[in-house]
Amino acid sequence: MSENDQPVFSIEKIYVKDLSLEVPNAPQIFLDREQPAVEVGLQSEANGLGDGVFEVVLTVTVTAKQGEKTQFLVEAAQAGIFQIRNVPDEELEPVMAIACPNILFPYARETVSDIISRAGFQPVLLAPVNFEALYRQRLEQAQPQSGEIPIQ
Repeated sequence: MSENDQPVFSIEKIYVKDLSLEVPNAPQIFLDREQPAVEVGLQSEANGLGDGVFEVVLTVTVTAKQGEKTQFLVEAAQAGIFQIRNVPDEELEPVMAIACPNILFPYARETVSDIISRAGFQPVLLAPVNFEALYRQRLEQAQPQSGEIPIQ
């Protein structure tokens, strides 16, 4: 195997692609002392940009509710541009579905925590995520329907 055939994985850029915050019941919601129920959703997607360069976007959605009232809703799309070359096709998808989100998650976690505290709420610290387990779960769910394996 020559040097040109060695697998390459590098981070070209990490950035916030989209960020939104909604506090629909302000200012009244700040007067309530009830602890909110917090839901966290994760989604990742990958797009080829050409010649071994890919954009991977990890979207984190955090919703806090006090009963039926939404305290806040945050959606952060943390993105990265990655160079991935000389990786066998069957290993490319796991790299984009596991390795890239693992790199992006700490950045998304910090962005979400920061924007929530700037909105006047206690920061939400997202628990670590096992992206390999999520990927395997999606594989198992996709198997019965078809041979396709979704990244999302």
